[in-house]
Amino acid sequence: QVQLVESGGGLVQAGGSLRLSCEASGRTFNSYAMGWFRQAPGKEREFVAAIRWSGGSTVYADSVKGRFTISRDNAKITVYLQMNSLRPEDTAVYYCAAYTPGRNSATYYYTDSVGYWGQGTQVTVSS
Repeated sequence: QVQLVESGGGLVQAGGSLRLSCEASGRTFNSYAMGWFRQAPGKEREFVAAIRWSGGSTVYADSVKGRFTISRDNAKITVYLQMNSLRPEDTAVYYCAAYTPGRNSATYYYTDSVGYWGQGTQVTVSS
């Protein structure tokens, strides 16, 4: 069994920053990719960012490039999402994701590539 536990969500004004954390347990993720998705009310879950555990190469959605940074601490088996210059349209529930082993980076955008999900953490950006 795999557990992903997110933390760090909250309410912030537009232009502000938040850092989300996702701690993994139950398996060794050193060779797996991890990512973040988000889901706003009435919308489908969408890709935000992903990172490979080995090498640290990253992928971002166009909507967050230059504002969000994904990183990882392998020793703590934790993934972070630093969110700067937040906008009201960033308001959503943010979900941590562990990708199914063997998926290449071209598939990181799709929810079907995710093997495990966290429970989600709410991020609200006020205008």
